[in-house]
Amino acid sequence: MAKTTRATQFLEKAGVAFTTHTYDYDPNAERIGLQAAEAIGEEPHRVLKTLMAELDGKPVCVVVPSDKEVSMKRLAAAFGGKHAAMMKPTMAEKLTGYVVGGISPFGQKKQVPTAIEAEAMTEALVYMNGGQRGLQVRLSPEAALKALGAISAPLVA
Repeated sequence: MAKTTRATQFLEKAGVAFTTHTYDYDPNAERIGLQAAEAIGEEPHRVLKTLMAELDGKPVCVVVPSDKEVSMKRLAAAFGGKHAAMMKPTMAEKLTGYVVGGISPFGQKKQVPTAIEAEAMTEALVYMNGGQRGLQVRLSPEAALKALGAISAPLVA
């Protein structure tokens, strides 16, 4: 497994301190984020999942703890929109250049507005997808927020 991806290159270029962590990705896992947390031996609320959604027809990236679900109402409110819905997996792959299970908020083909769950910002370090299945990057949530030009808001139900 390559530990250099577009995501890690993005973080290096942005000067973000991070470490990489590999694990055995299970393509049959019911919830990919929870499987990643278990595989690396970390609490699920510190392993964040990256989801792609559409807000009033425009793409957005949403980063939330792997043990939580996104509230579409809160997501819309966070960006000042009216209607949010999850993006179809094929569209998410085309837009980001990553495959489902390996979608990272970092180094996407087209950078889109990104929101990170507010409760994740209370952690010293979190894990996010490193740009391929079975690869997580561990970093400060504040550094991720700054590098992405993201917003932090309550996003979970």
